[in-house]
Amino acid sequence: VKEDICRKNIRRMADKARRSGVIFRPHFKTHQSTEVGQWFRDEGVDRITVSSAEMALMFATAGWNDISIAFPANPLEINTYKDLALNIQLNLVADSVEMVRFLGKSMEHDLGLFIEVDCGYGRSGVPAHHFEVIGQMLSECKKSGMLDFKGFLTHAGNTYHAKSRDEIIAIYDDSIAKLSSLKEKYIGSFPGLIISVGDTPSCSIVEDLGGADEIRPGN
Repeated sequence: VKEDICRKNIRRMADKARRSGVIFRPHFKTHQSTEVGQWFRDEGVDRITVSSAEMALMFATAGWNDISIAFPANPLEINTYKDLALNIQLNLVADSVEMVRFLGKSMEHDLGLFIEVDCGYGRSGVPAHHFEVIGQMLSECKKSGMLDFKGFLTHAGNTYHAKSRDEIIAIYDDSIAKLSSLKEKYIGSFPGLIISVGDTPSCSIVEDLGGADEIRPGN
């Protein structure tokens, strides 16, 4: 690993986030290193994204106390989620009514929850136009005293297969349009909700990321 190049890349993305007025919550699945994590700290990063409960535990032990696991929550890891939520601000991702209900009944400490939205990639998430399902998920959030709805999250992984910069920008704009529509629809009931996006191609190429509230690039 060439440290000077890595630090320049981190600084460039942190600067872009500041210019765009968005939260920079980098994804640590790429490096999975507490030492590299410190390079992000040096750029003012204080919240991160990981892809598993195990990875969240590793970085929580290293002193990170605001962590999102940007992978659909797994009921088999509920005890780990409980342990993490006891000590840090933990945010999980759900893509079904059943999962929101399960977390609402199972958690013993406050938990941040994002609804994952499929904006066209097709890997996971609730399709953006499935308002009935999203409404049911939000109702389950409200029923629980443990779940704090954070907002709508997506990973536009289809940008990795794009053939041009213009195609990447078009995918990004389409994702933002769909998420913004959801935000506008539900922000009256959840005033603090945010839009979180995460693919590296969009974050690297789009100059103004202000359509989002949070970015989660990894590479």
